[in-house]
Amino acid sequence: MGIFERLKKNLVRTRTALSDRISGLFRGGRPMDDSLLGELEELLYTADLGSAAADVVGELKRRHVRGEIRGEEDVRHSLRTSLLERLQPEGGEIDFVHRPTVLLIVGVNGSGKTTTIAKLAHRFRSQGRSVLLGACDTYRAAAADQLETWARRSGVEIVRKSEGADPAAVAYESLARAGELSCEVVILDTAGRLHTQKNLMEELKKIQRVAGKQDPEAPHEVWLVLDGTNGQNAIQQAKFFTQAVRVTGLIVSKLDGTARGGALFGIQKELDLPVRYIGTGETEEKLEVFEPEAFVDAVLLG
Repeated sequence: MGIFERLKKNLVRTRTALSDRISGLFRGGRPMDDSLLGELEELLYTADLGSAAADVVGELKRRHVRGEIRGEEDVRHSLRTSLLERLQPEGGEIDFVHRPTVLLIVGVNGSGKTTTIAKLAHRFRSQGRSVLLGACDTYRAAAADQLETWARRSGVEIVRKSEGADPAAVAYESLARAGELSCEVVILDTAGRLHTQKNLMEELKKIQRVAGKQDPEAPHEVWLVLDGTNGQNAIQQAKFFTQAVRVTGLIVSKLDGTARGGALFGIQKELDLPVRYIGTGETEEKLEVFEPEAFVDAVLLG
């Protein structure tokens, strides 16, 4: 099964809210007019496109006035083009030019962050890269325990300290240990306690500064994990983290049958950040490079 088929299966909720209802708008040979376009905009909002919905429909209206859009197939083709333009193409795998390449992973508790880190470790290890995990979420012993279990399963190194230890100290030790072992990739887990926003911001900044003492360019990537079932709420979470750290990319987890995938368009409009990977299931291998065309086709044409 290819990525399109997997996404088609997993994004049934988004496709129902978008593709199926587009067909409903044109039922009975209904002609294109301002009323239909207004309903289409409402439909896009219900599919979680958020602020991107008005932009997309505005473009459709201009093309309709020019006589370029006359019916359902024209609308679908124009929508596909417009939605693809709103998804940055330069996501996916990075070049591992640094040794080690340091990845800082951030996101709220419950977003699937720790599981995503395990999937990243499995992916990179499967590519033949040596990996070390840094358990910098020292406030939840369960998080470090879970990470250690995944590390053993994937055959990668892990650095962790006792509960309540300084997260920045774990980051520092992780990079030092990676240097000793000549590891190619260091993945740092972090806490995600939104109810203590100021403390968390300062903690993330400190981790960045400490990592920079080992390597002035570290962390080389900062990836934000967003829960694919959260829809537009994910945008507010994302804005919080971008205020604290220099986020360089997104990973969208939990893109299953309950996912509100339309939010990706609004997220990219608001944040201007590429989606690197998407989580399409719970097992280790269910982390895939994001392919915009497959994603759009799965929700629009599926």
